[in-house]
Amino acid sequence: MSELDARPLAGGTVGGAPGGGASSGGVRTKGLGGNSVGLTGSAVIGISTVAPVYCLTSTLGSTAGEVGLQMPAVFLAGFLPMLLVAFAYRELNRVMPDCGTSFTWTVKAFGPRLGWMCGWGLVIATIIVLSNLAGVATSFFWLLAGEITGSDSIAALDDNKAVHIVTVLILIAVATAISYRGMTATKGVQYALVGLQLLVLGLFVAMALSKADSFDTSLSFSLEWMNPFAVQSFAAFTAGLSLSIFMYWGWDACLTANEETTGSDKTPGRAALIAMVILVGSYLATAVAAQMAVGSGDKGLGLANPETSDNVFAALAGPIMGPGLGILLFIAVLASAAASLQTTFIPVARTVLAMSTYEALPPSYSRVNPRFKTPGRATVVAGIATGAFYTVMTLVSENVLIDTIYALGLMICFYYSLTAFACAWYFRRELLRSGRDLVFKGLFPVVGGALLAGVFAKTLYDMWDPAYGSGSAVFGVGSVFVIGVGLLLVGVVIMLVMQRKSPAFFRGEVLTRDTPSLVVPD
Repeated sequence: MSELDARPLAGGTVGGAPGGGASSGGVRTKGLGGNSVGLTGSAVIGISTVAPVYCLTSTLGSTAGEVGLQMPAVFLAGFLPMLLVAFAYRELNRVMPDCGTSFTWTVKAFGPRLGWMCGWGLVIATIIVLSNLAGVATSFFWLLAGEITGSDSIAALDDNKAVHIVTVLILIAVATAISYRGMTATKGVQYALVGLQLLVLGLFVAMALSKADSFDTSLSFSLEWMNPFAVQSFAAFTAGLSLSIFMYWGWDACLTANEETTGSDKTPGRAALIAMVILVGSYLATAVAAQMAVGSGDKGLGLANPETSDNVFAALAGPIMGPGLGILLFIAVLASAAASLQTTFIPVARTVLAMSTYEALPPSYSRVNPRFKTPGRATVVAGIATGAFYTVMTLVSENVLIDTIYALGLMICFYYSLTAFACAWYFRRELLRSGRDLVFKGLFPVVGGALLAGVFAKTLYDMWDPAYGSGSAVFGVGSVFVIGVGLLLVGVVIMLVMQRKSPAFFRGEVLTRDTPSLVVPD
């Protein structure tokens, strides 16, 4: 029996009837299907949501363009705050394995308003990512179809806006349907797709290393590549760091499935750490192998070549793996985007479910499908919102869509840093109980939160410049800034509306702000 099952949290009891029963102030059960996922399945979901192959093909070139040969060092630097925040998630999950994660925990630490905005940050970030993933999956679907058939006209169908949008909507509908059917269906699909990604990525690394002396731009490995202080400027370092942080986003999907995981108080936290280690290992190996094979220059096959930097694997598939095996990279990128598209519904649907269960959103979103034990209405609404968002952004302007993706980093740093600070504050009365508590509940979360808060502030400052992102502006202000801050302000407006409709939550009567009673350590 977990700590959460064994005792009440300070401020209220835990448990209750499925669908949200609980005493006043306590975390509530939601009626989700428990014990559906184990440690391996949870880690696979975390890896899948990050979409490592998709992240690499879309950011290797951009990162190399910012920091040059120090790309591996920047990948390590981006891993550090994420790892520290992962410890915060683990500690909070041990005492509150609630699918609301960041929302629930921040409410418990800082109160309903800041907690509501933290939940909004997660939801809107996930909607942006879902729409982008669907777009990338569509592009690679038609690219792969063209490669298989040998027809340029089929590959060119992706340039047809109507065909592209329809394909995106079909992919979103399929991903929504799989997520709707529950964690068991999700897990089965993910084992195959994640296994394929890692297998092809390993093959690419091996073949890149074997061809390290085959190109004019090939380089010999140097330990200097691991030195972040060798980056030419602080501005370049922070730009590369922002890209690196984006590459790790999504590992917390393991935590949002905590109420459906075996050993919900411990397994999700362990799965998140396993996923993080696998991701950083994959990123470092790929970065080093790619630089040794083709270098980080902006000419020819160099990773920073502006003509190929937005899709590195498409440019390197043939030269590194040959025409026969090169098509595997296209398949892997498609599998990566499709897998992440499906698992990314997990955090947004379950966060909305939790917010509704605690009366922070309309009660209709707290409905759980009686057959599949999933947040059915929240999942379907997330799918509809994703399809509508992508369609509108695509029809309005390609620049707007690009700038929306750039604004994503702001949302990620916002809710991750809040959650990290919430951990330290929630456990503040326990920090001096032992060295372990001081480090894992206090020091690591505060340092990780501070690092991400610093990136948030620097990104906010850089976004003001119209040159950031697509280069467009609104009344002289960068459109990325307008979109990023605007989306957060939309959350404030919705929160004020909900405050009038659900005053009990915002008075702190539904989910109370408190600190935990002391528990015996394992």
